[in-house]
Formats: sequence, C-alpha cells, structure tokens
Amino acid sequence: MAATRSMAESETLWAGYRLRQLRGRGAFGRVWEAEAPNGTKVALKTVECKPGVAMHEVRNFLKVFPLSHPHIVRIDKVWCERRRLVFVMELANGSLQDLAEVSQAEFGRPLSTTTLCDYFRQAAKALDFINARKHVIGGLRVGVQHRDVKPSNLLVFGDTIKLCDFGLATMIASSTVQQNSAGTPSYAAPEVFRGGLSDWTDQYALAVTYCHLRGRLPFSDTPPEFCRDYVRPAPDLSMLDAAEQPIIARALSSAPQDRWPTCEEMCRHLAAIVKKRADAGPFERRR
Repeated sequence: MAATRSMAESETLWAGYRLRQLRGRGAFGRVWEAEAPNGTKVALKTVECKPGVAMHEVRNFLKVFPLSHPHIVRIDKVWCERRRLVFVMELANGSLQDLAEVSQAEFGRPLSTTTLCDYFRQAAKALDFINARKHVIGGLRVGVQHRDVKPSNLLVFGDTIKLCDFGLATMIASSTVQQNSAGTPSYAAPEVFRGGLSDWTDQYALAVTYCHLRGRLPFSDTPPEFCRDYVRPAPDLSMLDAAEQPIIARALSSAPQDRWPTCEEMCRHLAAIVKKRADAGPFERRR
C-alpha cells in the first residue's frame, strides 16, 4: 500500500514539476528529486500546512532567502498547493551522511581528516556568514543560528558543500539569548539543553558532526528529547587522531565563549594537520 502511494505521488505534477524519486522525509515534509518543466533536475520539498508549521517555514524562509552565499543551498521558488508549501531548490548528489555511509560500506572505515577538511572549511564559511551579526532583518542587525547542523544537512554538490534546511533558523541580536530548545539532541550544545542559544551554538554542532563523520558521536548518553536537567559530560574523542583532539575539544567547550572565535578558525587548525601530514616523508605517512 505504501509503495503504491509513493508511486502515485511520484507521478504527480506539482505546478509542472514531475516528482521522480523520494530523497528524504521528515516530521512535516518530504524532499523529492523532480523534473522542472524545462527538463532540469531539481529538489522539491513539500511541507504540510499544519497549524503553525507552514507559517514557521515561511518566516524562516524570509529570514534566510536574502542571505545568498556560495555554500548555502539556493531556493528558486516557493508556493502553496494542495495544503502544502512547496520549495524548489538545486539538487545535490547527496549529503555528508550519505558519503560517510558509502565509505563505511565500501571501504570499511569512516571518512578521513583529509577527505573532510575541505568540506568542513566550506561549511564553516557558510556558518560564519550567517552567524555574524551583520544582517539587517526587520530593522535589526542580527546573526542567524542554523540550530540543526548535522551530516544530513550538509549537501554534496561534486566537490562543493552547501548548508541546507533552515526550518529552525533563529535570529539573535546578542552573544547569548534565551530560546526554546530545538534541533537534534545528539548534536546540540549544552546551552540548548538549558533553553539558550549563543553565537557559538552552530560551531558546537559542527564539531559534533565532525566526530560523527570520523567514526561516531562523542556522547553516548544524549537523551532522545531535550530536558533541562541533562548535563553534557566530557566528550569521548578517541575516534580522532591525537592531533585533532584538542582542536575539536575546544569547539566542544561547555562555556560557549571558550570555543573558537569562528568555525573557520577551527577548520584552519584541522587543515594544518592535513598539510603537516602531506609534508611528511613517505615513511612517516606509512607509519
């Protein structure tokens, strides 16, 4: 029955866009590979217009739409149809989550520092761009925290990484603010569990994402839902090489202001490790 429904929906036209393949699904919507009226392949995201959900998506779209950046997924079109919001976006090859699963399945190992270094540098540029309090939205100069940085929200376009899914994006006008807990608990910073948000919240999630892609998450006790009495323990960074550990440990500091000033600075230190290894002789590399 479910397969029949999926096939029927995949043959449906949405304002001239033909759905070809389901790429992903969430609590309120789905992402399809689709064909535009001119034959171009695109990603088409549909979001159910449940009370509060559609307006929330529209508000966040209006926040992020003016923030054009080479490493942010481009949204070309938005409309409402059949009680759903429809977003047309550029189509990715997959996500970093997909890439990690392929590496594990085909080679039996997680992604290497060398592989991740350039991808994370690009993701860092996108996050530093939106996080900086230099965007004038609604008459206020604010930064934007993505609030759901994780491997599945970092999309791969060949050699390029782009940040997607701004459904939880939040404007902040100071370095720390009170805010309802939201996002994916496994990647969330300590301040999120306490009902807060900071200039460095996305950096923390990016560091957890790095750990996950290098082998596993750094915390094994994360509750499935946010609760204020949960306290993040010291991260277990044994999935990382010794040279990586202090870099990521700083990004995972419990106090937000003790983390790196920017995501790019964290990634520059990781890049230095890659360069040092590249400069090492053949014997050192083998060892």
